[in-house]
Amino acid sequence: MIGLDTNVLVRYITQDDQQQSKKANKFIETQLTKDEPGIISKIVLCELAWVLSKSYAYPKQKIAEVIQQILVTQEFLIEDSENAFKALQSYQNKSAGFADCFLAQTHQRMGAEYTVSFDKKALKSKLFRQV
Repeated sequence: MIGLDTNVLVRYITQDDQQQSKKANKFIETQLTKDEPGIISKIVLCELAWVLSKSYAYPKQKIAEVIQQILVTQEFLIEDSENAFKALQSYQNKSAGFADCFLAQTHQRMGAEYTVSFDKKALKSKLFRQV
C-alpha cells in the first residue's frame, strides 16, 4: 500500500495544474486497486477539506460530496473511517469545519464528554464548549 499526500488528492480533484493533475490521475487510476488501496490519513482528509475551502472556495456542500466520495472509494483505505463518516455527518449538519468535527468525534471516541475551544463556529455544536 502507498500513502497519499494532500497535494496529490487536490490535483486529482481540482485538475488545476495540467502536469501534476495528469500524474495524479495516472497514479490513482492505474496504481490503486481494491486489493492495493492508497492510504489516506486523518490529517490528509482534514487538510483536503481546509484547502478546498480556503484556497479553492469550494462551498461546504461540495466539500462534503468530495469527502463522501473518498470515504466510499474502494481504492482508498481511510484511517479511522468510522469516525471520518461521523465527522462528515457532523460537518454537514453543523457550522464547524470538517477538521473540527473530526477532532471532536475522535475526542468523544477516546472518552471525552466534549472538546473545549475558542472557535465560535465549533462552539455552536454540542460537541464543543467554550474554555
